[in-house]
Amino acid sequence: MNILFVSDIVGSPGREMLKRHLPALRDEHSISLVVTNGENTAGGFGITPQTAGELLGTGVDVITSGNHIWDKKETAEYIARENRLIRPANYPPGTPGRGDALISSGGVKVGILNLMGRVFMANLDCPFRKAKEEVARLKDEGARIIIADFHAEATSEKIALGRYLDGEVTAVLGTHTHVQTSDERIFPGGTAYITDVGMTGPYDSVLGVSMEKAIERFLTQMPQRFDTAKGPAILQAVMVSADPKTGRATGIERINIGPEEV
Repeated sequence: MNILFVSDIVGSPGREMLKRHLPALRDEHSISLVVTNGENTAGGFGITPQTAGELLGTGVDVITSGNHIWDKKETAEYIARENRLIRPANYPPGTPGRGDALISSGGVKVGILNLMGRVFMANLDCPFRKAKEEVARLKDEGARIIIADFHAEATSEKIALGRYLDGEVTAVLGTHTHVQTSDERIFPGGTAYITDVGMTGPYDSVLGVSMEKAIERFLTQMPQRFDTAKGPAILQAVMVSADPKTGRATGIERINIGPEEV
């Protein structure tokens, strides 16, 4: 089974790149399931029912998120009723929405787990302990393959979680920093890993936002309104191949498309 994970989709340029290339990626790689991190789809910050619906209409099966999940006020009501949009599972009890999704593909149950790091980020519940708890529950519900999106800042925290879950999940895929790393590998226990999948959005930018505004903030230390950058865009993703019988990853491949005009 081949699972495509596209990250982190920024604004309309990112949504357009996904729409433009997903059909061909499905065919070329025999994709069974598509997961995207969509927390930056609405103008670069947050997600709305409209942008989530656009991703799902494009053929995305599950949308993960992170620290920008609550940037748009309408998201709380939407995530409570749309189980294909998930938020980090280590938010405190009572937070709207779910931290995982369980879906079937070709008769195989696949669990998608979303977690958020704590180093240089919000002080949520422990992602390590929460991961073990959620993985056990997903397996009890029949998940044979489990993909974890770990939305975190620190590379050390991401690698540590990957090692901690080695043999427990099919893949631990890092998101949040918008810079694709070249350390994809399969750990000894059969868990595929990459520190950051990257970004799908404006190429001539600072993590998807206007270069001028980002540089001005660093120069002056004054607040700036960040806007999604214009111009060419890229699509970055990974494809994880997995054995449904064992739940182990058999391959992980980085994908880069662009830059191209959108």
